[in-house]
Amino acid sequence: MATRLRAALSRFLEVTVVGIIAALALLVVVGVASRKAGYSLVWYDEVAAILLAWVTYYGAALAALHRAHLGLPNLVRRAPRSARLALGVFREGAIIGFFALAAWMGVDLLAALGGTFLVSLPWLPAQIVYSAIPIGAVLFIVAELTVAVEDWQRSRAA
Repeated sequence: MATRLRAALSRFLEVTVVGIIAALALLVVVGVASRKAGYSLVWYDEVAAILLAWVTYYGAALAALHRAHLGLPNLVRRAPRSARLALGVFREGAIIGFFALAAWMGVDLLAALGGTFLVSLPWLPAQIVYSAIPIGAVLFIVAELTVAVEDWQRSRAA
C-alpha cells in the first residue's frame, strides 16, 4: 500500500514540479524578450515569485519522498542500532510537527487573505497564490509518513 501511494505521489509531484519549472522558464524568457522589445510586463515579477514559491514547496515534498531533504537520514543510519528507533521517531516527530504547524499557519493566512487579490493581477485571489503553503506542508507530511512506513516495513522484514 505505501509503495503504491509513494509511486502515485512521486509521479504527481514530479509532473507538478516539472510543470511549474517549465512555466517559470517560459515566463522568464517572455519577460526578458518583452523588456528587450521595450514593453515591460507589469505582472511578470509577481508571477515569477509566486511560481518560485510553489516550486519550492512542491519540490520540498518531492525531496522528502526521496529522503533527500530534512531529517539527517545518514545520522540515523550511522547511529548505534539501539538508538536508531528513538532517533528516527524523534526525527519524524520534529519534521511532521514543523510542517503541521506550517500547514495550520498557512490555513490561518488563507483565512486572513480572504477577499484580497494580487496587485498586478487584480482578478487573481491571493488565497489561490498562498495556498501553496498549507498544500505543500500537507504533501510534505504525506511524503514523510509514506517513506517512514516503507522504512518501518523494510526494517521489520529484515
